[in-house]
Amino acid sequence: MLVRGKGFDAARDTDDYPVGGDLGFLFNVLLADIGAADFSGTGAAIFTVSQSGPIVTVLVVAGAGATAMCADLGARTIREELDALRVMGINPIQALVVPRVLAATTVSLALSSVVIMTGLVGAFVCSVYLMDVSAGAWVAGLTTLTHMADVVISMVKATLFGLMAGLIACYQGISVDGGSAGVGRAVNETVVFAFLVLFLINIIVTAVGVPFMVS
Repeated sequence: MLVRGKGFDAARDTDDYPVGGDLGFLFNVLLADIGAADFSGTGAAIFTVSQSGPIVTVLVVAGAGATAMCADLGARTIREELDALRVMGINPIQALVVPRVLAATTVSLALSSVVIMTGLVGAFVCSVYLMDVSAGAWVAGLTTLTHMADVVISMVKATLFGLMAGLIACYQGISVDGGSAGVGRAVNETVVFAFLVLFLINIIVTAVGVPFMVS
């Protein structure tokens, strides 16, 4: 119920979830080309947990969820619904913004988990059934270089992605002026700002987390 109606229908219904599996497949093909197919489990874990999971989350949250929330709040703003809430003594931030930011954070965390699992399953199927890699060796390689710290850092990224995307979308939505044309401009700005901020967060968190990942 937290997600339903909070502008995340686009994120729930997106077809981008299999991207993690596609990326895992392509990464294993690259390993096979250089004669390192036996290390596909290790490579898939590093690539999926550290990069493809967060990156796909950025694309979906910023490209689908944030724009939907901004458009919804922008339409409410130009219809003066927020002013009506204030007249009734209801704080529009608490009633409209907080639930959407919480929904964005929750969906982002869940989406990142789904992308990681999809990527690992796709990589496993590719390695074991198409490249004749031993299933036991593949599974054993998952934890060779990828540890719990990597998973935690990936989840922290996803949480921050959702939080910042929600805040950016809501700010742009409630700051709309200029009628319907203003809503369109706000949506465009939301996409640009969200992508920039989320990729910057990805870089910063990765840099900060490197000592924990190598320890």
